[in-house]
Amino acid sequence: MSRYFSEEHDLFRKSFQEFLQKEVVPHIDKWEETGTIERFIWEKFGEMGYFGLNQPEEYGGMGLDLFYTVIFLEELQKINSGGFAAAMWAHAYLAMTHLKVEASHDLKEKYLTPAINGEKIGCLCVSEPFGGSDVAGMKTTAVKKGDKYVINGSKTFITNGVYADFYVVAAKTDPEKGNKGMSIFLLDKKFKGISATKLNKLGWRASDTAELAFDTVEVPADYLLGEEGKGFSYIMQHFAMERLIMGINAHARSEFALDYAMGYMKEREAFGKTLDKFQALRHSVAEMVSEVEVIKEFNYATAQRLNDGEYVVKEASMSKLLATKIADEVMYKCLQLLGGYGYMEDYPMARMFRDSRLGPIGGGTSEILKEIIAKMVIDQKEYKPAAK
Repeated sequence: MSRYFSEEHDLFRKSFQEFLQKEVVPHIDKWEETGTIERFIWEKFGEMGYFGLNQPEEYGGMGLDLFYTVIFLEELQKINSGGFAAAMWAHAYLAMTHLKVEASHDLKEKYLTPAINGEKIGCLCVSEPFGGSDVAGMKTTAVKKGDKYVINGSKTFITNGVYADFYVVAAKTDPEKGNKGMSIFLLDKKFKGISATKLNKLGWRASDTAELAFDTVEVPADYLLGEEGKGFSYIMQHFAMERLIMGINAHARSEFALDYAMGYMKEREAFGKTLDKFQALRHSVAEMVSEVEVIKEFNYATAQRLNDGEYVVKEASMSKLLATKIADEVMYKCLQLLGGYGYMEDYPMARMFRDSRLGPIGGGTSEILKEIIAKMVIDQKEYKPAAK
C-alpha cells in the first residue's frame, strides 16, 4: 500500500483493469480504424459509475477523492489508444467539470446526471482556428438579445465535437473588455446553427476531433454557466486539472511503453544473447525508468495538493510540460529498441509513438506553459481561482 493509494484504491484499479480488458480492448482496433467510438461503451462506463468518480452524489456521482481519477487516467493509457482515453476523460473532466462547478441546479439535472450515466456525451469548446493556445484572443461572440444570447464563431481541435450531445462553449460577451469580457455557455446539439466537421489526425485516431461552427445560435439566457464575464477565470481554474490530467497520462503511457519494450528485450536475441543483456540498452532503460518515476511522484504530490483544495496552476503546468516531454523521449527510444518491428503497424509501438506526440501540443502547448511558468517564477505573477 502506497502513501497515495489505499486498499480500496487498489481494488478499484483491479476491477477497472478487468472492465477495460473485457469491454473495451476487443473493440479498440475497430474504433482506431473507423474513428468512431460506439455509443454502447459510454453507457457501460456510465453504468459502472466511471464518469461520476469525482461528481456529487446528488446528481448520481460518487464524490470520491482524486486518486480514483488518477487510477482511471492511468489505466486508460495502458490499453494503447490515446484517442479512446481522450474521449473518455475529455467528457468526464473537461465538459463535466464546468457543469459540476458552474451550472445551475436545473442544468445539472438536465445535463450533468445524464452525462454521469453515459447517456449524453459532452465536449469543451475553447480553442479557435486563429487562436490556438491564446484563449484571451478568441473571436467567438455571444450577444444578449432579450432572454437569449446569440452566438457566432468557430472552435477547433474539439475532442468529442462530432458526436457530442452538448457543448460547453467559451465566447466573448463584451469584446471590449478582453479576457474580462468572456463567458461560458452550455449549448445543446439540438440548437439550430451548429455544424461540425471531422478532422483527420496523425494520432488519437479513435477519438472524433472536430472543427465547430456556430451560426447565429440562439441560447436561452439561463444556459449561461456561472456569471457573465467570468469565463476566462473559470477556464484558467479548470486548466490546472486538465494539465495535470495530461501529465498523469504521460507518465502512465511511458510506463506502458517501457513495460512492453522490456518484455520484447527479454525475448529478442542478437549475437547470441537477449537484448536485455546489452549494457547500452540496459542503461538507456535505467535512465528512462528513473525519469518516469521522478515525474510520477511529482504528479502524485500535485494531485494530492489539488485534492486538498490548493490552486496548483504552476505545478500542473510543470507536470504537463515535463511529463509530456519525457513521454515523447520514451516513445522514441522504446521504438528504437524494437528496431524494424517498432516501425510496423502490427506492433503497438507505432500507435504509442503517434498518440504520444499530442501531449506537448494539446491543452496548452509546451511553449505556452513555459511562458506561464516564467511569468510566475520570474515576474512573480499570481493566478487566482474565480471568486465564488
